[in-house]
Amino acid sequence: MARTTDGQRAAACRAMAQHLRSASTAILAANAADLDAGTAADLGATALDRLRLDEARLESMAAGLELVASLPDPIGDLVSKDVRPNGLRVARVRAPLGVVGVIYENRPNVTSDVAGLCIRSANAAYLRGSASALQSNLAVVAALQAGLVEAGLPPAAVSLVKDPSHEVAIEFMKMREVLDVLVPRGGPSLIASMLEHATVPVILDGDGNCHVYVDRAADLEMAIEIIVNSKTHRPGVCNAMESLLLHRDVAPSVLERLAEVMPEVELRGDDTARRFSDQMLAASDEDFATEFLGLICSVAVVEDLDGALNHIARYGTGHSEAIVTEDARTAERFLNEVDAAAVLHNASTRFVDGFELGLGAEVGISTQKLHARGPMGLEALTSVRWVIQGEGQTRS
Repeated sequence: MARTTDGQRAAACRAMAQHLRSASTAILAANAADLDAGTAADLGATALDRLRLDEARLESMAAGLELVASLPDPIGDLVSKDVRPNGLRVARVRAPLGVVGVIYENRPNVTSDVAGLCIRSANAAYLRGSASALQSNLAVVAALQAGLVEAGLPPAAVSLVKDPSHEVAIEFMKMREVLDVLVPRGGPSLIASMLEHATVPVILDGDGNCHVYVDRAADLEMAIEIIVNSKTHRPGVCNAMESLLLHRDVAPSVLERLAEVMPEVELRGDDTARRFSDQMLAASDEDFATEFLGLICSVAVVEDLDGALNHIARYGTGHSEAIVTEDARTAERFLNEVDAAAVLHNASTRFVDGFELGLGAEVGISTQKLHARGPMGLEALTSVRWVIQGEGQTRS
């Protein structure tokens, strides 16, 4: 893969997209079998939604591959250059990571997202999906490998672990001789297992306990739209809002409207919030720390911006945090002081997504600070090499 050209890799991504489309009948049939098995096993509504493919989602996967194909090639990009006093010409350039391992749960769209980004950045993808999505992933990988063959690239550049057992997952985490980096995309149990067993370097795609803070200077109609979209657009994903923070001056008005516009969401609030809502349940400390991945939302009323910042610092997971306000200074403080991979002003948390941010797709959303942070696209799948050229210089 490191010897391939930009043109070959772009062509491979386009070919993979076309093979996904031509194999849609087989892929959807395989996905239907996974859904039937998941339903029989009481997988749950959120997990089934993550697992489900349809024509629209399959087309989105193909379109994502084509978008990745159209993006600039990161390999060989010049990060910096210098000429040292001794005449050495020193440059830093981007290079592929190598073999990227990804462990993920339920979501077969991740299979094509990761494959496209890895191929485009001259890496190989080694994928371990969950047992619940095995038939879907096998069908998707078969289509992707057909596209690689058509483009003249090795089909093994996108490989799938076909044994989804826990024991094999543990072995996968320890394959230092094969994997250069490992990205987990899943819940707390997967992350805990990774931290316990992995010997391969890990980039954590952690929990998304995302907050929306509605400031006293917010446009309340805008705030309501952002809250509803952040919570209900697709509640089972990591960039959905899980906690709502309300300035005390706007809490009564916002909570009165929420009962009308998203009655399907169960609200769990602190004592102050419950005074403005007869049907709101009491929130525990654990509720404020929970990524619900469903139609549940914790609510807290805060005195001011500092109260919101302190709440996020205590309970947030460093994923995505949003403020709704018309006060530019308040927004600036929030954006500068919140410690998260993504911060938003007057926008839904649902935009923290590789496709929406122009990356084509994402390998994951890193909630750690080393190497990569936030949605991981092509650049995050590269490292930087030093290239030093001389004319016979020796060090004295």
